[in-house]
Amino acid sequence: MSKSARNKNARGTAAGKNAKKNALTRREVPWGGIAFFTVIGLVAVLAIGFALMQTRSSADEESFPGLVTKDGLGRGHVGGTVDYETDPPMGGDHDPVWQNCDARVYDAPVRNEHAVHSLEHGAVWITYRPGVAPDQLDVLKGKVAAADYTMLSPYPAQDSPVVLTAWGRQVRLQEASDPRVDRFLRAFVKGPQTPEPGAPCSGGKDTP
Repeated sequence: MSKSARNKNARGTAAGKNAKKNALTRREVPWGGIAFFTVIGLVAVLAIGFALMQTRSSADEESFPGLVTKDGLGRGHVGGTVDYETDPPMGGDHDPVWQNCDARVYDAPVRNEHAVHSLEHGAVWITYRPGVAPDQLDVLKGKVAAADYTMLSPYPAQDSPVVLTAWGRQVRLQEASDPRVDRFLRAFVKGPQTPEPGAPCSGGKDTP
């Protein structure tokens, strides 16, 4: 064999060895593994975020003057009248049809059973005792107009001039200008205590 042939053969052998070595040490991109760990990471982030939201909500409630809370409320659909424990009710069994609560102002009382269904969807129901001063009523109307998942109606049976109610949460106020109005809306419109946050607030009962 000529010298040039031997050199060529040697180069081929070396190239083959290098190819095998590279094949053994080459790292393939583990796309399946990356996707798996990405999903796990997202789940972890969401879980942490939910835990933080729950913790923050609990802390907010603990420092919320006058806030009344009630858990373990029934959620059944009924066709008749429900005997609620509070006026206005904070939750419980309710009518299958919700009261429209897409920033609605009602001039007459709405039926409790429809309103409670709205609370289940994440609405805040602002009620006032008839005879409240006109300027106070205007303030409440402005709050409702600025926030979806809210509704306003008179409630003759309540013992405070103004009451804000969400599912399982309620605060009674003496005047509409109380800063707790805005705080309540921020905390409880589709808040963490809501059984069905984001469920429809329109397409239900449109009249008192």
